Amino acid sequence: MTRTHGGRGRRRGSGVPVALLLPAALGLVFLVLPLVGLLARTPWADLPQRLAAPGVLTALRLSLLTATLATLLCLLLGVPLAWLLARVEFPGRRLVRSLVTVPLVLPPVVGGVALLLVFGRRGLLGGWLDATFGISLPFTTAGVVLAEAFVAMPFLVIAVEGALRGTDGRYEEAAATLGAGRWTTFTHVTLPLVAPGLAAGAVLCWARALGEFGATITFAGNYPGRTQTMPLAVYLALETDVQAAVVLSLVLLTVSVVILAGLRDRWITSP
Repeated sequence: MTRTHGGRGRRRGSGVPVALLLPAALGLVFLVLPLVGLLARTPWADLPQRLAAPGVLTALRLSLLTATLATLLCLLLGVPLAWLLARVEFPGRRLVRSLVTVPLVLPPVVGGVALLLVFGRRGLLGGWLDATFGISLPFTTAGVVLAEAFVAMPFLVIAVEGALRGTDGRYEEAAATLGAGRWTTFTHVTLPLVAPGLAAGAVLCWARALGEFGATITFAGNYPGRTQTMPLAVYLALETDVQAAVVLSLVLLTVSVVILAGLRDRWITSP
């Protein structure tokens, strides 16, 4: 029986149609070749000096700061939202889930325009914030955080909701039976159960925030030291110094590869 199964497995793996193999190879080349081109054009000889340039370090620090703050904001708002979608039956839940995923398919520039219409000085909430508290979000570092959180939160919500749906609800029922309150059950039972999914969602959320461009430049502008993150610095450098743009792109590529390598067991491979 073992030989039979092994033979079947070998026949199944070796019977790849050529009509599928060729497009698959072309697809792989299409995805990998631009990355190879980036590595080939990287100025390796003076890379340390370029990485130490003040503009690069400033953009990198700002990107790391805003991406981290955006992720914390997403955790604060997204985890309860994911729990609501996974655990509570209410009218219109499918509509709410669809609205949560809209930023995934919405062009980022459109998201930036929408944020301006809501949080701008003449926006639905921005006018009130400015008149009441003197808070103006557009073209500020806080605006960068808001734009990044808007486009990144769906990644966290989807990951946490999926983790919640995959957990055994009997543990939460047992905690409730033993007298634990809803908040205690959530913090001591539910969160530990979904910790791997929560961590993976937070990392993906952080990575998406780090690479955000369209909504950021539309809502927060491109001011060095205040709103110019790494993607915006790449865009600006393309007009003046292509080598600098390559170096900045290499930094973002390295971060992306590290994140994918860390999440490969959960998101890439299959059992």
